[in-house]
Amino acid sequence: MDNHKDILEELKDKGGSIKTKKVLVGLDGFVDVIVTAVDKRSGQGDQFTAIPKLADFGNRIVAAAGKSTNIELFPRMEKLGGNGPIMANAMLSIGSDVKYVGPLGDPGVHPVFKEFAEKTEAVNLGEPGVTHALEFNDGKLMLGKMASLDDITYGKIIDSVGEGAFFDLMSRMDLVSMVNWTMIPNMTDIFNAFLEKVLPNLGPRDQRMFFFDLADPEKRSETDLKSVLDVISKFQSYGNTIIGLNLKEAQQVDRVLGFDEAPSDEAGLKKTALRIREYLGIHCVVVHPVESAACATKEGAFFIKGSLCEKPLITTGAGDHFNGGFCSAQLMGLSPEASLALAVSTSGSYVRTAKSPTLSDLEAFINSEL
Repeated sequence: MDNHKDILEELKDKGGSIKTKKVLVGLDGFVDVIVTAVDKRSGQGDQFTAIPKLADFGNRIVAAAGKSTNIELFPRMEKLGGNGPIMANAMLSIGSDVKYVGPLGDPGVHPVFKEFAEKTEAVNLGEPGVTHALEFNDGKLMLGKMASLDDITYGKIIDSVGEGAFFDLMSRMDLVSMVNWTMIPNMTDIFNAFLEKVLPNLGPRDQRMFFFDLADPEKRSETDLKSVLDVISKFQSYGNTIIGLNLKEAQQVDRVLGFDEAPSDEAGLKKTALRIREYLGIHCVVVHPVESAACATKEGAFFIKGSLCEKPLITTGAGDHFNGGFCSAQLMGLSPEASLALAVSTSGSYVRTAKSPTLSDLEAFINSEL
């Protein structure tokens, strides 16, 4: 878009509709422990200097090869985590009616999820994973324990909700978002079950969308990745289907589909989004590096520069907030350009405040930062 006034005008005209939109998000859940790696201590508590960059942390580890080393991790906060809960929280804050399905605690809901579970009338699928997120000035390192996610299956969902109740829930949703394919081993089987058992039995709906976030598929085989992409493409028969990819994920998908890597400038990002969307035959593909974003729809390819934050309060969950902002915009019926603007603003506001922004917060951010 030429300027933020056009974006704000779209929001003014269509933003109120978000309160009528029903969203189902799943299927992961993590307790996130945000930590800082200590370089040198000058006293107790937070009296220390941090290891500033991920590369410095890596060099510290490499230098210990054949010897040993001790790196202190200073806890900053413990919060709800996982691609699904963070995205769901973002969409809740923007204003949609969100339901959640995922592992939030066993035997009961973990304290970090208590308020979230109440707001989303959550269906608890068991024990969540745990992530220690080491944040640096130039990136983050996520160390996860996720064996409990092996238990998430279509059967577990049906046992927890009831088949009839789950079909009814799905039938009322404007958007179904299923994220973190990489860490949930049975997710492809769950997608196939939805396609074979659930979606053909749902009544028609004027608007139905599906959103997928693979969540860093590097550890999965290329065969697995290609297989799930083929499965995701089939959801387009039941509603507008969107895949959200950060730059690394987009390059991985591009490669497994047989394309040569495109540059990460505006032209390259548009090219990547266009050819992935065309190959899969879906409604939209979004590609979002840290400093910009692009998307492709049947209308063409679109690009926006973000507002880079040099000293973020938090980076873990920034991509999930981007996804929440983009999906919220699509539910409102915003244009591709305005959808990208709302997405980068949702992420940008979050990393500056460590809080999920409201629609009013986003209007103020767009007015001041874009």
